[in-house]
Amino acid sequence: MQLHDLTPAPGSRKKRKRVGRGPGSGMGKTSTRGHKGLKARSGGNVRPGFEGGQMPIYRRLPKRGFTNIFKSNYAVLNIVDLDRFDDGATIDMDALREVGLVKGKVDGAKLLSNGNTKKKFALKNILVSKTAKVKIESAGGSIE
Repeated sequence: MQLHDLTPAPGSRKKRKRVGRGPGSGMGKTSTRGHKGLKARSGGNVRPGFEGGQMPIYRRLPKRGFTNIFKSNYAVLNIVDLDRFDDGATIDMDALREVGLVKGKVDGAKLLSNGNTKKKFALKNILVSKTAKVKIESAGGSIE
């Protein structure tokens, strides 16, 4: 086999459809767009959600509920997640972001009681559940 013998696999290359190049091409005159109508015009096509004049589904379905724009968004953590910190570490939002436990835009973090720890942590500006508070304080940690 020589370099000039190489050809693409059969069926892997397809010729581009050239429309509007005269009647002999079979795709002249209307250029495969049919006669008149929105889709025959330049720049013409139906908008997303258009159902041919029928009342669209997003207007047929009832609206339900509302979005509270004042809702607080908290990152949820467990005691197990804190094991990556050293014994006696002070944990705040900056420390949590540094190790990758908190990402994105959040209003704060809340610690839940899943798991156990024997390390002493000092938590600052972090919400803590009642059972998590008991576990942290029984290990010798503090919550501020």
